[in-house]
Amino acid sequence: MLQLLVVGVVLVGATAALGWQLRTDTRRDATTQVTDVAAAVAQSPDVRGGLADPATADRAGVQDHVEAVRRATGVYFITVMDREKVRWTHPDPRRIGQTFVGNADAALAGGEVVETYTGTLGPSVRAVLPVRGPDGTVVGAVAAGVATRSVTRDLLDRLPVLVLALALSLSLVGSWALSRWVRRRTHGLEPADLTRLWEVNDAVLHSLREGLVVVDAAGRVQVANDEARRLLPTGGDGELELGPALSRLLAAGEDVVDDVQVTDDRVLVVSRLDAHWEGRRVGTVVTLRDHTELQALTRDLDAVRGLAEALRSQAHESANRLHVVVTLVEQGQADRAVEFATAELAAAQQLTDLVVADVADPAVAALLIGKSAQAAERGVELEVEPDTALAEGLLPARDLVTVVANLVDNAVEAAMAAPGPRWVRVRITAPAGRVEVRVTDSGEGLPAGRLERAMERGWSRKEHRLSPGGSHGLGLALVGQVVRRHGGSVRVEEPVTLDDGGGTMVVELPVRLPAPAPVSS
Repeated sequence: MLQLLVVGVVLVGATAALGWQLRTDTRRDATTQVTDVAAAVAQSPDVRGGLADPATADRAGVQDHVEAVRRATGVYFITVMDREKVRWTHPDPRRIGQTFVGNADAALAGGEVVETYTGTLGPSVRAVLPVRGPDGTVVGAVAAGVATRSVTRDLLDRLPVLVLALALSLSLVGSWALSRWVRRRTHGLEPADLTRLWEVNDAVLHSLREGLVVVDAAGRVQVANDEARRLLPTGGDGELELGPALSRLLAAGEDVVDDVQVTDDRVLVVSRLDAHWEGRRVGTVVTLRDHTELQALTRDLDAVRGLAEALRSQAHESANRLHVVVTLVEQGQADRAVEFATAELAAAQQLTDLVVADVADPAVAALLIGKSAQAAERGVELEVEPDTALAEGLLPARDLVTVVANLVDNAVEAAMAAPGPRWVRVRITAPAGRVEVRVTDSGEGLPAGRLERAMERGWSRKEHRLSPGGSHGLGLALVGQVVRRHGGSVRVEEPVTLDDGGGTMVVELPVRLPAPAPVSS
């Protein structure tokens, strides 16, 4: 396009300049031609003698002589006139004897007239010169002219070759200048170097096991390798969608290393670094690492660790209770020792029996027992409501554990931040083809209108803000990930009475229906 623009500008400019120059040169040549022809005719003996002695002049002979000269020189007309400007000759014999149309007074006074004038034969470039007799006096005048259309035709005949030559010269100069500009823009790299560089960069981009996204200063994605396209969603037009969390990270203007971001189906570790060239920012480089499986394993490990911690605390509490029982027996208070031991055993067994009987999924059952012990150790009473009921296999155990564990952890944190009594209630049911997890706590509840923000990476219910550092808020983001993956919903129910606590979070997930059994014939 730049080459075409250069050539187009050169052609237009060259045509205009050459047209003006050629028009000037052609008119100058035409003026010289008609002046020379008029001077030659004015010096002709037949013309000088005839005009000096009109009574004896052979006017027909003068007409023939002048017409012969006109045809030989190619001029448009030659007119011989006397001092009264009466024509003696004319290309059209019918106009002989009529008055000359034009400015001849200066020539009849001994001067010279050169002009462009529209006469009886149309517009022409003409020269009018005096004719002097043998004694030197002016006895008449001769006018010779070339039609302006002849001048234009000559101009057009000469123009293409000259325009082509000039355009070629200027195009070469323009191409040379454009080539230098392109070389500066490509930092002096030749086409072969650019090809090799592109091949190497493309091979490296496709072989990277980390996602790589390069965004220009305007926020447009310029480079995205295969791994980045696998980790991030794409729109209907094939363009990469960064999502709100990643877009905010890019717009933050600060370098970030190993920040955890949660998308609809993945947990990504993101690093962000601004790219600079010669002191100016030219874009941003983002690297992505997939930690989905690692995060899932970490959650499983946390669940196991939590269960082990609960067993450790239970063992510690059992040792304390056993010490109390032994002391009471030693003091001779056997009845009180039996009463104390059976009461503690009944409370623990009641929760275990309820969970094991009503929650068929062993991972969820173990999680609730462990979370109950953890909550008790932190001064929070965790209650599994009596109408809790969950069959096994309705949803993947890992997803259920993620939802229940994170909702309970957030509820325990909220309850601990509020004045006593501190409690958390959990109810898990499976009504009408869906699993419903309902968690209520005695805390202050989730602020109104903050649910959508709470499901984003970095939300801390404790702090009621987004934490850019990422030390809080991953749990609710993981809950949102599970909800989006299963096409479920999450909502917050405001408390109706004081006994309802600070609020209730409800997560509903569609049940995974079993495949229909084959029909036998």
